[in-house]
Amino acid sequence: MTLIRELDLRVLNRTTLERQLLLNRADLSAAQAVERLVAVQGQEIDAPYLGLWTRLASFTQDDLASLLHGKHVVRGSLLRGTQHLTLADDYVWIRPLMQVILSRTRQAAFGRLMRGVDVEELATLARGHLAGRTLTRPQLRDLLRERWPETDGTALGFSAQALLPIVHTPPNGIWGKGGPTPFTLAEEWLGRPLEAAPPVERLVARYLAAYGPASVMDVQAWSGLTRLRPVIEAMPGLRRYHDISGRVLFDLADAPLAPADVPAPVRFLPWFDNLIVAFADRGRMMTAEQRKAVCVGAAVYPTFLVGGTVGGMWDLKDGVLNVEPFAPLSDEVMGEVAAEGARLMAFAGVAGEGEVVWSAPRSAVALS
Repeated sequence: MTLIRELDLRVLNRTTLERQLLLNRADLSAAQAVERLVAVQGQEIDAPYLGLWTRLASFTQDDLASLLHGKHVVRGSLLRGTQHLTLADDYVWIRPLMQVILSRTRQAAFGRLMRGVDVEELATLARGHLAGRTLTRPQLRDLLRERWPETDGTALGFSAQALLPIVHTPPNGIWGKGGPTPFTLAEEWLGRPLEAAPPVERLVARYLAAYGPASVMDVQAWSGLTRLRPVIEAMPGLRRYHDISGRVLFDLADAPLAPADVPAPVRFLPWFDNLIVAFADRGRMMTAEQRKAVCVGAAVYPTFLVGGTVGGMWDLKDGVLNVEPFAPLSDEVMGEVAAEGARLMAFAGVAGEGEVVWSAPRSAVALS
């Protein structure tokens, strides 16, 4: 690999937006878009639908729902141990790579509460309870407590989810559907086994195709995996850049960079959108102060993009779209935000034209 050149924030921004299908809505199917993004963040049930709508030229809620019902897309614990939707073909090799994260997270959260419980026995017993059927977490928890009646039920239920490849079956993951989370064994739902030893390089390459150029720390922040530097540095054929701070950025050799001057339209992003959570250094998308407002604890709030970067946050409730800019917007940009917001409300099924309510820009509030 040869050090080629420095990339400024504008080139990084536009290249990332292009790979994320956010410069122009793509003429791709929902399945192709999910594959392109590797896995779509699904902590909030409706978020994947909004994330695909903002990226695709033609997309309806039924497009994704049919993929979930047809077992072409599955929902389960994947990147960083959090809920994601991914193609079934990708789940079978990504999920084994995530086991180390899920085991580590389980131990940190519930290790103290699980003293005296043999985790291998727990996994075997939970697999037996789930064989041939679907259970909700409370149902599985209660069955496990028959063996360990003195152990915290929440710890037992979440431990089983971490130890076994479990997917959440419809109606979970369907637009507007809540209620108890159904568990079933991934191998049975998909009708095939998971891959035994998938190479982590495969995940790195897919990440770079969708999010690069990026640093080792970026790949680790997105995936939750650690100690990837020797893996990435040893991968043949990667191209090296560096950013304005001198950090080394890696990319696929044949992946093009976007021009710095390409226009970037207004786009609305949902809770936990892939674009926002995919980097350790999010400077290509927002300032450090904006990140403090958008990323609060484990939450990543819905945002909208103006000129390619985060322009503020939004919330849609009871047919009202609340828009909170981070700085004053021109009349022209406010018109673009309102127009895109109207399209968002139409997709979400808001009756009539809906209503856009503007909050005072945060910068203006800070100066008042």
